[in-house]
Amino acid sequence: MQTDLYIGNEFAPAASGRRFAVVNPATEEPITEVAKAGPEDVDRAVKAARAAFESGPWPKMRPAERQKILSRLGDLILEHADELGRLETLDNGKPIFESRQIDAPMVASCFHYFSGWATKLTGDTVPVNPAWFTYTLREPLGVIGAIIPWNFPMIMVGWKVAPALAAGNCVVLKPAAETPLTAVRIGQLALEAGLPPGVFNVVPGPGSTVGAAMVRHPGIDKITFTGSTEVGKGIMRECADTVKKVTLELGGKSPNIVFADADLDAALRGAATGIFYGKGEVCAAGSRLLVERPIHDEFVAKLAERARKLVPADPLDPKTRLGALVNESQMKKVLGYVESGTREGARVVAGGQRQPVNGKGWFVQATVLDGVENHMRVAQEEIFGPVLAVIAFDGADDAVAKANDIPYGLAAGVWTRDVRKAHAVSRRLQAGTVWVNMYNFYDPAMPFGGFKGSGFGRDLGAESVREYTQLKSVWMNVE
Repeated sequence: MQTDLYIGNEFAPAASGRRFAVVNPATEEPITEVAKAGPEDVDRAVKAARAAFESGPWPKMRPAERQKILSRLGDLILEHADELGRLETLDNGKPIFESRQIDAPMVASCFHYFSGWATKLTGDTVPVNPAWFTYTLREPLGVIGAIIPWNFPMIMVGWKVAPALAAGNCVVLKPAAETPLTAVRIGQLALEAGLPPGVFNVVPGPGSTVGAAMVRHPGIDKITFTGSTEVGKGIMRECADTVKKVTLELGGKSPNIVFADADLDAALRGAATGIFYGKGEVCAAGSRLLVERPIHDEFVAKLAERARKLVPADPLDPKTRLGALVNESQMKKVLGYVESGTREGARVVAGGQRQPVNGKGWFVQATVLDGVENHMRVAQEEIFGPVLAVIAFDGADDAVAKANDIPYGLAAGVWTRDVRKAHAVSRRLQAGTVWVNMYNFYDPAMPFGGFKGSGFGRDLGAESVREYTQLKSVWMNVE
């Protein structure tokens, strides 16, 4: 596959000539080497995008034509889903079932869905005075800098790039250094789909150099970032110097609340999926399981039994449901949190250990910590791994208080057969998304983003398209 930078519809090495190794987290072996972008390459990509926006055909193209090209890109992603799924699994360590059956179709659906928005961004006529014709125009921002994480590198291309392009912008994308392969491959498919030169550019490299150069570059009009809250805060500060618009989807420590009146079999499945899907490397993972006290012991025992059956295995095996963490550093961080939890008084009732496959890989067992109190680090800090903190509660008020007593507000789950309770609790939860009797579902039409330390702005949905536009008011004297 192509492993160079993608700028202006051409693949080229980094200006420095430097490359970096991409490692398979399941085998600890290098997959390939990728061109390592630097500030000079970012400048080249921004200039290509700027030229495409100011003098290229993309913003001036009929919206229906943009729609056709973006829809074609969605088709191509589906046609190459097997290849993209395999690349994602090799790169990230997630099970091929997730990469091929969930992630690749989701990316395609983003381009299909947002392609339709190209023809639906409208302004308004405003009746100010009969002597004047007053109206608004919704116009693209210009050049978008998209910085995406390593946990869902393929999906994030769809979440960020599709709405930005549909609105008529041009994009410079920085995939995470750990997982650049699918983004570069989608760049090739974008070329095949007919995107004009400079409209979509991919510059892999470290966040400390490439991401920082993008944030500081005066030629970029907006940064859209998904990643840690700490890095997001730094991006906000840097963007102030050039008055860039910013969308931030940051960390999470999401509560998954199980009431005693819930369908417990469904809640068990939802609790397991909420934390162990994606190896727990999911911003919206239901990493805090709040269980009502009357059912606590029985529920946790069954959940622990389920977790013990979820064995780490070869991510390329279609039957595998628990893959490898993205790198050794992340594995050590996750195991360190397990140790921290036990020191503070939590009990490991399942997992808690590294479990290599064939003697290799950064695999961690599906882990359940019981006896967690809300003040503990494992209940307050984002672990980003397959580690579940179980907290008992007494009644709805206690559940809501404990659920909201964190610095994050990305997502939450509620499990109950009581419709009134479901609505009441959902309204009181400080979270951008609340799933009721389900968990971890997404659709391009439904907005996703956070409250509090989980950021602001939205990916997906009509709202995300509008966030890649600016509003202009026009006053015309017609008398």
